[in-house]
Amino acid sequence: MIRFKDLTLLRGTKQLLDHVDLTLHPGSKTGLVGANGAGKSSLFAMLRGEIHADSGDLEMPPRITIAHVAQETPALAISAIDYVLQGDAELCRIETALAAIADHEGHEHAELLAKLEAIDGYSARARAGKLLAGLGFSQDEMSRPVSSFSGGWRMRLNLAQALMCRSDLLLLDEPTNHLDLETVVWLENWLNSYQGMLVVISHDRDFLDNTVKQILHIERAKLNLYTGNYADFEDQKAQRLALQQAAFEKQQREIAHLESFITRFKAKASKAKQAQSRVKSLERMERIAAAHVDSPFTFAFRQPDSSPNPLLRIENGEAGYDVARPILRNLNLSLEKTARLGLLGVNGAGKSTLIKALAGERPLLAGQLVEGKGLKIGYFAQHQLEHLRLDESPLWHLQKIDPATREQDHRNYLGGFDFHGEMATGPIAPFSGGEKARLALALLIWQKPNLLLLDEPTNHLDIEMRQALTLAMQDFEGALIVVSHDRHLLRATVDDFWLIENGSVRPFDGDLDDYTRYSQEVRQAEQGELRSSSGVQDRKAQKREEAELRQRLAAQRKPLEKELQQLDRKMLPLQSEHASLSAKLGDEGLYAPERKDELQQTLRREAEVKMQLDECELRWLELHEQLDQIT
Repeated sequence: MIRFKDLTLLRGTKQLLDHVDLTLHPGSKTGLVGANGAGKSSLFAMLRGEIHADSGDLEMPPRITIAHVAQETPALAISAIDYVLQGDAELCRIETALAAIADHEGHEHAELLAKLEAIDGYSARARAGKLLAGLGFSQDEMSRPVSSFSGGWRMRLNLAQALMCRSDLLLLDEPTNHLDLETVVWLENWLNSYQGMLVVISHDRDFLDNTVKQILHIERAKLNLYTGNYADFEDQKAQRLALQQAAFEKQQREIAHLESFITRFKAKASKAKQAQSRVKSLERMERIAAAHVDSPFTFAFRQPDSSPNPLLRIENGEAGYDVARPILRNLNLSLEKTARLGLLGVNGAGKSTLIKALAGERPLLAGQLVEGKGLKIGYFAQHQLEHLRLDESPLWHLQKIDPATREQDHRNYLGGFDFHGEMATGPIAPFSGGEKARLALALLIWQKPNLLLLDEPTNHLDIEMRQALTLAMQDFEGALIVVSHDRHLLRATVDDFWLIENGSVRPFDGDLDDYTRYSQEVRQAEQGELRSSSGVQDRKAQKREEAELRQRLAAQRKPLEKELQQLDRKMLPLQSEHASLSAKLGDEGLYAPERKDELQQTLRREAEVKMQLDECELRWLELHEQLDQIT
């Protein structure tokens, strides 16, 4: 087991951990969460022995094997599969020792062969190949040199190398950032079968829900361990904060009572001793902090000035980078002003290619793109962070877009993205990737687009910012197209999906769960995991029939689920307004004669809202009954 005993960790003058105690048991699977800068990466560095505690103890098992994902990948000439095999350090040592023995006879040679068999070394190349296949590499790509891969694919190689290590402790820091949805699901399945201790940093709540059994939350230099996945953590944290706030308020009343007594009687001789006693009680009291549940982010998309319909369309289009080899063909698309679309497909299928074509970043290779009058596109992609001026401030960037607005209004707006004080006025060069992404989103939102094109908008964003963005996107009045492996974001913000596959774009009749099953079936078939060819064909046919059945059922469910989502969105503000009106009607002061008109107006509005809510809830029940009948 791993044990923190009264441990304190400082980085410069900042206290990251303050006298914490924690025990992680063998086989435990832990999600490490906390705000950016809370100390998650430093805790990982301490577990790897790269930094040490300032006080207290960190107890680790002797001879523990720790695996983690390297952040850099040298441009090596060795093949991808040989690079992955280097992740098993003991295998490499044994193979190096075997190669060094000139005479393949003798006791030492036999011992090395026995060790090789004991660590399952003979199947190592097959295991490495299976890892690479799971991470999306084709058979041919496994033989390509590491230097031939792009940055994102090299990160996959680093991940495969970490998984290849027969580790006791696996440390993963944002492992899903460079993965597509299909590979995220594969990784979840792999981690569920991992036998060692897992600690993972992730801002993807669905990934955490599917992989961990406990959440370790870093907050105010303390470590709090919650049993369950991320959804359980949110529930337990809310309950703990409610109890903490209640205890805080109770203590504040007690403090006020003691201070009042001291103030009134400390000058009276007859009460001086009692007053002094209460002073000591105050000094000994361990103060409870007020609970904080508010997100540092408060923003919303500004209402577009206009909204043509359709916003744009593509006729007989081809998109890509080479006229001779287009990535997407036969594009005939029309984008309505109410569209809320998620793009599905494996990495390399053409999701970003389509987004760039729609945004005008890369002209069509063939065909025509027709824009509606008044179209205003808000386009976000990771490469746009490179266009930010590092020597300038967030305020400068905003003023450059809109010099006519008052500086204070700009400052207030940036505050909603947690850019306050010197952070709003200083250069952005020291900003983290997440902070630059926040700024890019802030600049996009200020421009009041009527079409949002978002390509992996949540990379580098922490959970609080992801949630704030999700809520803002839910209220966005224009059209949106999203590419993301964040399933929570997709489920909460889009109504329909387009599948990009084999060079074409088509509607996908189903939800994310349907797509996950579909994509895993396709992947299994492509990897040839089914043995006999006749059996493969039969199984493929069976799977195709099952997929078609699911799609037919999904097609029946889809309009009902879409209406249900729209009802949920409609009911939220109604419920909030009804609660506010009910609270107002509970105020005795409202019934004073001079507030008669206000009372009548409030009663009328409360009745109207209640009627609308009742109608929504009745339809909500009807929809659920209809959905239950579709099996």
